[in-house]
Amino acid sequence: MKKYYLDTSIWLDFFERRDELNIPKGRWAQALIKKITKDNDKILFSDNNFLELISIGYLEFEIKEILQLLEAIIIFIESTEKEIGKAKDLAQKRNIPKRDALHALIARDNNAILVTLDNHFKKLIDITKPYSSQEFI
Repeated sequence: MKKYYLDTSIWLDFFERRDELNIPKGRWAQALIKKITKDNDKILFSDNNFLELISIGYLEFEIKEILQLLEAIIIFIESTEKEIGKAKDLAQKRNIPKRDALHALIARDNNAILVTLDNHFKKLIDITKPYSSQEFI
């Protein structure tokens, strides 16, 4: 069984079916989640994902409603104090958002494949290698 950790932008692509001209991000996210389900793999969903979705305007019940549809493949995890502290340090030193640093640490510490389209993660390659959603479909 493989474990995947999706950056919040991938969740937004999935939730909102966000496609751009020549970049079908929403379709990639949908296909990835379909593949994970078919392969009986798991997706880690963290408190960091949850808080980012809340901060951009999603309501708690909306998030839970969508995730409930995927309950067979979702594993909820909490970031640790150690990860939060290290994320602050990494964000400062590498000039990246703290939450992105935290996503990378959570993926690494839980032996999960980090899926993102965000270029910030290239600065964290020594923490965990980022993969795009289309690489798995």
